[in-house]
Amino acid sequence: MTAMFIRVDLDPSAASDRELAKKLAEICPVNIFAQAPDGSATIVEENLDECVLCELCVEAAPPGGIRVVKLYDGAVLER
Repeated sequence: MTAMFIRVDLDPSAASDRELAKKLAEICPVNIFAQAPDGSATIVEENLDECVLCELCVEAAPPGGIRVVKLYDGAVLER
């Protein structure tokens, strides 16, 4: 299933950070992030359109680590 409203871009270095992966899985109110068996962060595609644009993930990640792209207007949430 392809998301209709947003796309989340997760930088590979941020995705491989086990501590960040755990934090993202904990803080996202709609479970867009999960921690894979190897400890890396993964995006739960089927939950993307539940995003409430709270920016908790953007703030938790290092600058450039996560970008939330609003597909309906092209705006980008990032640090």
